[in-house]
Amino acid sequence: MPNDSIKWFAVLCALGVALCWGMYGPTLTNARSPAREWGPFKPYFFVGMAYVVVAIIGGAFMMKFAFNDNFDYSGKYFPAMKWGFLAGLLGAFGALGLTVALTKAGGKPAYVMPIVFGGAVTVNAIAAYVSLHGQPVNPLMWVGMGLVAVGIILTAGYTPHGHAAPKPAVAAPDAGGHADTAAGSPTSSPSPDPNRSSDAG
Repeated sequence: MPNDSIKWFAVLCALGVALCWGMYGPTLTNARSPAREWGPFKPYFFVGMAYVVVAIIGGAFMMKFAFNDNFDYSGKYFPAMKWGFLAGLLGAFGALGLTVALTKAGGKPAYVMPIVFGGAVTVNAIAAYVSLHGQPVNPLMWVGMGLVAVGIILTAGYTPHGHAAPKPAVAAPDAGGHADTAAGSPTSSPSPDPNRSSDAG
């Protein structure tokens, strides 16, 4: 890739996307209830609310004041609606799948996120290859896809996952082979001696 073809502002925007999407998984993990007091889709509802605020309100603001665009989606503007809605569906279903992976399925961001974003790079390359079929493809693209797969495995396998929860301690048996009773638990009263006479003397 020639250096003069790189748009560095686009690179900075892409790095910002990587930062935001890379933190999506760890942030969503914090929304889980350890005691299962709420379901996995309770936080997902506000994921959608965030999309409404940023995409609709922010998008309308940018359309009007940054590009002086109109809100007409008929006629020649229909492809903007059609492909924009399809891209939004893909993004929403992606967020839904990632939410399920990190909540209901019990996945960890340490290995879910590398699979998601490493896989996204590969899917993007395959989509470009299919859409531009007939054009020569540099074999290094396939090498890069293989390296992405290796990177996913290494990143997912060696990212710190935290310590496992300690197992509860088990009471050690006494000399008679019985486990110690808990403090405060009732104990059986001793049985009377049958050889002992009830009459004194």
